[in-house]
This record gives sequence, structure tokens and C-alpha cells, in this order.
Amino acid sequence: MSVEQAAVQRADFDQVMVPNYAPAAFIPVRGAGSRVWDQSGRELIDFAGGIAVNVLGHAHPALVGALTEQANKLWHVSNVFTNEPALRLAHKLIDATFAERAFFCNSGAEANEAAFKLARRVAFDRFGSEKYEIIAALNSFHGRTLFTVNVGGQSKYSDGFGPKITGITHVPYNDLAALKAAVSDKTCAVVLEPIQGEGGVLPAELAYLQGARELCDAHDALLVFDEVQTGMGRSGHLFAYMHYGVVPDILTSAKSLGGGFPIAAMLTTEALAKHLVVGTHGTTYGGNPLACAVAEAVIDVVNTPEVLGGVKTKHAKFKARLEQIGEKYGLFTQVRGLGLLIGCVLNDAWKGKAKDIFNAAEQEGLMILQAGPDVIRFAPSLVVEDADIDAGLDRFERAAAKLTQA
Repeated sequence: MSVEQAAVQRADFDQVMVPNYAPAAFIPVRGAGSRVWDQSGRELIDFAGGIAVNVLGHAHPALVGALTEQANKLWHVSNVFTNEPALRLAHKLIDATFAERAFFCNSGAEANEAAFKLARRVAFDRFGSEKYEIIAALNSFHGRTLFTVNVGGQSKYSDGFGPKITGITHVPYNDLAALKAAVSDKTCAVVLEPIQGEGGVLPAELAYLQGARELCDAHDALLVFDEVQTGMGRSGHLFAYMHYGVVPDILTSAKSLGGGFPIAAMLTTEALAKHLVVGTHGTTYGGNPLACAVAEAVIDVVNTPEVLGGVKTKHAKFKARLEQIGEKYGLFTQVRGLGLLIGCVLNDAWKGKAKDIFNAAEQEGLMILQAGPDVIRFAPSLVVEDADIDAGLDRFERAAAKLTQA
């Protein structure tokens, strides 16, 4: 029997995989909409969305159709050539945003790597070698490459990998005074998530982002928004910067962009993009026809009044019920976030126990997420049906009841 045909089980993970993950005890094998089935046939409701990736749920017909059609045409040619799906997708992203140029890659980390390299190259070309400092926020998360993990403001991810990349400063999130004190004429970029995702589903204050924009303008620095987690409709707008009305110079997108197929993008203006001349940056798979065809289908579905308006309605439904559960069972004190990126902040009695709640929910047939040890995160499909919201939150309430009665 070949490897492809051999039966596998969760225990195989510990035998064949690098142990940098600790996956759940079950293996999902099939999904439809907001429902998932594991190897035993058990059904779960998915409020995790593959960590804010499955923007249209599982096996959405528009995405399946786009992938199938493209799979019968062209899979890969590299960037030695261009391709039609990449050009169509770029046009649609540019038409829908502030951007004038797009760069495609495969992951949020790669999109941020490109953004940070672009920011430093622009500053180098315009002002010289001393303008290279990047300011980011504490508790931010921008990826796992050495560059992006150093820009991210969580030392637990960057420690232990040798000397750190220099020229990076971290300041408290939503603290405009601290940001102002840190920015100087050596600053080439300020990098912010409009909503901190891994840092606890913490939205930025409007005045903070407005102030960041003004500081960047005053110091010839670029404002970079990491919208890897907040982009493609998750906030109720196509991108969260539209909610705030603060326009960045560079924006990164991934996760929901492909609805489950790996793809990412860096979006920027023509004036900035011209600094990445031929040979300065690249990727073999970026702009892959399969990925771009799927992402084009995603934006066609998501960037509509029906879906974006529905996100805001579904947010209100989630928030009202979660606040009731939090009050009734005394698990969390605050429900925050935008659209369908929602965080429940655990109270003092439950601080550090997000994993326990994650496990209890799974036992009730519900897939959720953590955002650190103190926040429960929900990132469901943007088109999750009301009946699935009700059923999933019923399961969450049963988990809360069992935990607090124990």
C-alpha cells in the first residue's frame, strides 16, 4: 500500500512531523459551509475559520468552481512570465482600494517581509542609509520569518534565534504619546495592525491611527498597515482601514484573501512601488494562477453590500449572545473586536485558561481559537448562517456551563 493510500491517525503526527505544533486530538477530513467532520464522522461547527482564513467557509461553490476551472488550464509558470488570473486579481484589488500596484506572494509573513523591505528601500533611495528604523507595537504579530518576527512585538517568538535585527523599536499599542516620542527623522516606517489579532483582538482607537498617519507625514516615514487578519471583509469593510478612514502607504493582506488557498498581497502606490526595481525582490510561487483564480472568486463574493453588510449584522448577533454567556457564567469581562473578528477577554479568575475553554468547546463540537492565554477568539466564515451561529453558541454555552460547574 502506498503512503497516499495508507490509513493515518493523530498519533502519526508525533512520529513524522516537526514538533513545533500541538494539534488537537482529532483530524478534520471534510467541510461544508461552517460545518466540519472528523475521521470518526463527528460533526463540529467551525468558528475558527482556519485562523481567520476560511472567509467563505468550507467548499464554497464559487471557490471550488474557480479552482477546478483553473486547474484544467494552467497551474504554474513562475514570475519569468505573468498570467491572466494574477493580472485580473491585481486590477480588482487596485480598483477596490487606495493602491495602484500589487505584489503577490504566499503568506502573511512574506507580504510583511516585502512591505518592510520596500519601506527600507524607499527610505534608502530617498534619504540615505541612516533612515532605516521601523517602529511597531508591543504585542503585535507580523509573521515568523526572522525579519517579521523581530518587527512583531512579542519576544517569546523572537528570542533564541541569534542576534536580532537592528533598527526596530516597539511601543505600547494605542499609546500615541509613546509613538510620538519614538518617531524621528531616522524612522522609515510605522507598522501597525488596525486590530491586533494574536495580541488579543484589540482594535485601534481612531485618534491613534490618525495620529500615526500625521507623524509619518511629518517625518517622511511610511505608514504600513498589516491587514493579514483584518482584511477581505472581516471587519465589515473590505479592509479595516476603510472603517477608520485612515489610508496607509503600504497594506498587507493574506489569510482570507484566498479563502483557504495560500496567497498574500502587498498593496501600495505607484510612487513607492517603483523602488522595487527588477531583481530587488521576488518569489517563485507568488502570483500563482491557481491561487489568484481562487482569490479573484473570493473578492467577487466578499466585496458586495450583501456580504459586507451581513458581517455587521452577524457581529451584533455574536456580541449580544456572548455578552449574555459571559455575564451568566462569569468567564469573561469584555467582548471586543470588529465584524467577525471577535475576542472575549477572560476575567481575573480565568486569566491564563483560554486553552481550557478551547478544549471544552471542542468536546461540545465547536472549533474556536485563542488569542494568547487570556482571550478567546472567534473568526468564523463571513457567510456563516444564523442557524449555525445559534447552534455554535449553544455549544459554547454548554462548554461554559460545564467548566464553571466543575
